[in-house]
Amino acid sequence: MYLDTAWSKVLSKPTINIMSHKIVAADSDVLLHKSYEIRQHVFVNEQGVPEDIVHEDAESLAHYFVALDEEGNALGTARWRKTSQGVKLERFAVLPVYRNKGLGADLLRSILVDIKSKFGSGVLVYLNAQLEAINLYAHQGFLPIGPRFIEADIMHQRMSQTV
Repeated sequence: MYLDTAWSKVLSKPTINIMSHKIVAADSDVLLHKSYEIRQHVFVNEQGVPEDIVHEDAESLAHYFVALDEEGNALGTARWRKTSQGVKLERFAVLPVYRNKGLGADLLRSILVDIKSKFGSGVLVYLNAQLEAINLYAHQGFLPIGPRFIEADIMHQRMSQTV
C-alpha cells in the first residue's frame, strides 16, 4: 500500500522537523485518499475505533483538510461539516510522530479561516474533543459544554465557540 510504505519511511526518520508544512483543502481524490488513510491509521489501527464509525455517511458532506510536508507526505487531517446546530469539526488526526508540534493547531486555524470565509461571522462551531486534545481547542477559544461523555469507548468533551 502507498501510505504504509510512506508511513514506515516517515516513522523511521531519526529526527522530525515539520517547521515547513502546509495545510490544504483535500479537493482531489489523491488528497481525500491521504486523509482516509491517516484516519484509518490513527482512529482504527491506533485507537481501536470501529471502521464504520470513522468512515460513515457524512463523508460526502464534509470539507476535508490535509497537512502536507515539503515532499507531499500527509502528516495530519481534519474536517468540518454543516449541521442543524452549526458547523461541526471532526476527525482531527495527526500521525503519532508529528503530534505536539503545532500541526493540530495549524489544522484548526486553517479550518476556522475556511468556515469564516464561507459563512461570515457569528456562526456556532462545535466539536467533541478527546480529553487529551482539550487544551488544543481551548487555546483557540473553544469552551466546554456539558458533562464529559464516552463515544467509541473514548472519553470526550463537547466544546464550542462562535466565530
